[in-house]
Amino acid sequence: LSPSSFLVEKQPPQVLKTQTKFQASVRFLLGPQLLKASAKPYMVRADMVTEKQARELALSAYSNVLSESTGEIMHNVVALETNPTSGTCCANFKNVLLKKIKRCERKGSESVTEEKCAVLFSTTVALTPSNLSVHLQVLSLPIVVIVHGNQDNNAKATVLWDNAFSEIDRVPFVVAERVPWEKMCDTLNLKFMAEVQTTKGLLKEHYFFLAQKVFNDHSASLEDFQSRSVSWAQFNKEILPGRGFTFWQWFDGVLDLTKRCLKSYWSDRLIIGFISKQYVCKLLSTEPDGTFLLRFSDSEIGGVTIAHVIRGKDGSSQVENIQPFSAKDLSIRSLGDRIRDLGQLRNLYPNTPKDQAFGSHYNKEQTGKD
Repeated sequence: LSPSSFLVEKQPPQVLKTQTKFQASVRFLLGPQLLKASAKPYMVRADMVTEKQARELALSAYSNVLSESTGEIMHNVVALETNPTSGTCCANFKNVLLKKIKRCERKGSESVTEEKCAVLFSTTVALTPSNLSVHLQVLSLPIVVIVHGNQDNNAKATVLWDNAFSEIDRVPFVVAERVPWEKMCDTLNLKFMAEVQTTKGLLKEHYFFLAQKVFNDHSASLEDFQSRSVSWAQFNKEILPGRGFTFWQWFDGVLDLTKRCLKSYWSDRLIIGFISKQYVCKLLSTEPDGTFLLRFSDSEIGGVTIAHVIRGKDGSSQVENIQPFSAKDLSIRSLGDRIRDLGQLRNLYPNTPKDQAFGSHYNKEQTGKD
């Protein structure tokens, strides 16, 4: 009857916006036959708790009872339903609405999107034949509560870091401040594939570029980075040099753009994406006129740019980067059609004719019209 006796199922990610509904179901792994037959069904209650309250509950081995909820949840009590076939009891919260949240004091430079809380599910049941009354309670995974869409990006960073790097048996909600870069690579890759819904993950050269970006180091080798660790501050607190955003804010912008507009191009490996402007110049400068490749913008969040080589009659070469396209731009005219429109683009690096590479992505209705 310990908290490990039941499962908490939630809809990820655990970023809640106040006045927004969320779903959760708590499945009690107690056989229905153990529950005393009752005219009234047992009720399960959901309450918001702070990280401090969650810690106190865990340290008391869940023997303490919650003194005060940290937020106001509507529709927070539902009946526990028994399923004789599966031998489980399930409480399904379908219309939960978080109406208010009481913020707690934050430590130092901690922002509101780093504040973790949780949902505490609790119920009291009577077991047969001794009529023993047992109070059960369990915490959800940590949740970040936001009040505006512009907090979504940073809240997702907190959730991702906690989900990826916390130990299973821990004091709520302690998580490492630094993690090995290799672990971070695995996390970014899993996140990218899951969000974009692609089977084509990040490659070694992509990790190399990302390492140069997060560590602000362009002199280290790929092997050098493998032995380093990355901090939470480097991930989503420190602004990247010469930019107005953090590493995660930039990476999340790439995720969003790829998910919305570039999934098929990425899955067909038509986008290198994670590559520096300097390295693109090195690659393209020796290529024939009109050779191009696609990279994610360094200077803008959620932009993809086309770099192409222009070769003069004297044999000199110049690499140009077209103004980045945003998701809004690509919703007006797709990337494939934009590439078809640009006559100066001939071969996708290293040497694939653009119609062969992107022909399947052209809008057929537009072909030959303009």
